Amino acid sequence: MCLTDKELTQNPSHFDESDEIVTHRDMGWEEYRELIRGMRFFDPHIHMVSRTTDDYEAMRDAGIVALIEPAFWVGQPRTGLSTFKDYYSSLVGWERFRSSQFGIKHYCTIGLNSREANNEPLADQVMEILPLYAYKEGVVGIGEIGFDDQTAAEEKYYRLQLELAKKANLPVQIHTPHRDKKKGTERSMAIALEHGLDPSWVIVDHNNEETVKSVLDQGFWAAFTIYPFTKMGNERMVKVVEHYGPNQIMINSAADWGISDPLAIPKTAALMKMRGIDDETIRRVTYQNAIDAFAKSGQIDVSDFENGLNVDQSEKFNGNTILRGGQQPRVAKDSLVIR
Repeated sequence: MCLTDKELTQNPSHFDESDEIVTHRDMGWEEYRELIRGMRFFDPHIHMVSRTTDDYEAMRDAGIVALIEPAFWVGQPRTGLSTFKDYYSSLVGWERFRSSQFGIKHYCTIGLNSREANNEPLADQVMEILPLYAYKEGVVGIGEIGFDDQTAAEEKYYRLQLELAKKANLPVQIHTPHRDKKKGTERSMAIALEHGLDPSWVIVDHNNEETVKSVLDQGFWAAFTIYPFTKMGNERMVKVVEHYGPNQIMINSAADWGISDPLAIPKTAALMKMRGIDDETIRRVTYQNAIDAFAKSGQIDVSDFENGLNVDQSEKFNGNTILRGGQQPRVAKDSLVIR
């Protein structure tokens, strides 16, 4: 079913499914997986610092070969500059190493998130150290930045970071607000254009049916977050792709410390497959478009991950490995015995 723009925006939170025959609700993940076996996925927005090694194993088994971890807030305000330094260092250090130990290539974006931009004395200090991280290996953009409460302070630091992105020649990853999303999205794009950014270098994230048309019409990348209850469900996402096609659209999980799903992309791909969307469209919105957008950083070479990483779990990072006391790196999840 292909909806009109008017139908897509009338109720951006839900679609009327009364005329659809939904057959997938009783299917388990193992049945879904068969639909996408052999496909590769790239998650351009996931917060792995909040996830477990079980998540990494499940992601790799489901076909996720690479990811981008944006800088964000950790659930409570940071109280000093040193906590930002340690966090940024983990994104370009330990988390990159940890990801590699499970066969997934890790990239990140660096930025001052909008929630913490409202602490101006601390935000000023953070802005001084951001260039130290923006130029490090594996940093593919400035993000996630933008608006939360849409305050003057948020705008101030958003603008400063847009200028940093221009100087560093990096793409920008925009966080659009949960409240007044349409207003915040339009404001974010207008400011980016005011600063002279090429829209093809800007990924506008957390879109919904209400914002997508304007984002695409203005030439920006439209990223969609498949996140339970609060952002987009994958049934809604399928209808967006059916309506708009794959151009300039990408899907992510934004999985973090909340109720979220690090397998959101492969599950959405399976649902698209069930709904008759062709493999090339699925590949573009779950893999290729994210690569094309963030490869402008000069940091992404698909040959590094498209055929899988060579994993050597005897490697160490600052003297530490992911293993503990003879622990085996992989254990079958259906096994009763935990070694």
